[in-house]
Amino acid sequence: MTRVIRRRVGVTALAVTLLAGAAAPVAAAGPDRPELRAALQEIVDAGFTGVQLRVHDRRGDWTGSAGAREPGGTAKPPTDGRFRIGSTTKTFTAAVVLQLVAEGRIGLDAPVAGYLPGFGFDPRTTVRMLLQHTSGLFNYTGEYYDDGTVVPGIPWSGKEWVDNRFHTYRPQDLVRYSLARPARFAPGTGWSYANTNYVVARLLIEKVTGHSYADEMRRRVLRPLGLRDTMVPGTSPELPGPHSHAYYRYSDGGQEKTVDISRQNPSWISSAGELISTTEDLGRFFSALLGGKLLPAPQLAEMLEPHATPDPTSDYGLGIFELHADANCSGEALMTHNGSVQGYATLVYSTPDGSRTLQASITYVDTGVAPTAAYQKVVQSLLRKEFCAA
Repeated sequence: MTRVIRRRVGVTALAVTLLAGAAAPVAAAGPDRPELRAALQEIVDAGFTGVQLRVHDRRGDWTGSAGAREPGGTAKPPTDGRFRIGSTTKTFTAAVVLQLVAEGRIGLDAPVAGYLPGFGFDPRTTVRMLLQHTSGLFNYTGEYYDDGTVVPGIPWSGKEWVDNRFHTYRPQDLVRYSLARPARFAPGTGWSYANTNYVVARLLIEKVTGHSYADEMRRRVLRPLGLRDTMVPGTSPELPGPHSHAYYRYSDGGQEKTVDISRQNPSWISSAGELISTTEDLGRFFSALLGGKLLPAPQLAEMLEPHATPDPTSDYGLGIFELHADANCSGEALMTHNGSVQGYATLVYSTPDGSRTLQASITYVDTGVAPTAAYQKVVQSLLRKEFCAA
């Protein structure tokens, strides 16, 4: 999704459509966690279609699900189901770039133009600015300003997107689309979340390695960590294996229509949000990343440090958010990068050392309306019940 709530909350907001007849939650075998089962039911009661959850903490591993795989159905969401993880992809992409930094193949503070000549990048734009969203590059999925002004980008919602959801976008074309439009601000003078930054990061990876983004992701992250259920789909619309369905509701000639959009060509979001994964794989990835198994200590420290920016409330390091201790009742910071992409919302939270993690996938009927407080409310309730329990 193109927008995130970034004022010390570390959650991605999305639209809510109330659905009736939700099923009761089902927990996995193991120690009973009634507080977590209650939190799952709260999510379903708030109008979401279904949710699957996995936590790892001092009491061990726990998985559970609530609701249904699709509206009106009776089958429960699979606790090992695959889902589109949206912007959580950015943490994976940042990890690959920082591995290349550690190898001396990319300079974190080097100009992007030096690696990608011919695009017309501002020579002041650095690799660090891409990963931290301080480049000012126009967000090709649209710019949203504090005064309510919206500058549209490529279609990713409404009837136009539904009708063209199998269209293929080339990453270089998405970047050129952005560069053909005015920058939001001069490089390094502000902070603004932009999918463009992470598509440029993909082009960097491919340029310096000579290999595709998918190949490098598999070689550097997925295979070493044994993430067998995580996929880089590219232009494939398939969502293989067990999964819950996502739906999109839109207006067509004055009539309201609802379609299953679980299958879609994710090339429109590319390396900023295309990955498919599971809660188990996401937990393994974040534990390994934060535990120092993917990056050398200097690059991990760079990633986790919300460097000083003109907007100090952004709380964004390099591909990851920090939920501050003063906003978290556990008394310690949590690392996060949630995501959402039409009908799928991903939650990922971890303690800074990766020893305690929470991952969830929430499915819903996307209406394309403004973010709502209901989503933030159920997420905060879930966090309290997991990270604030004695």
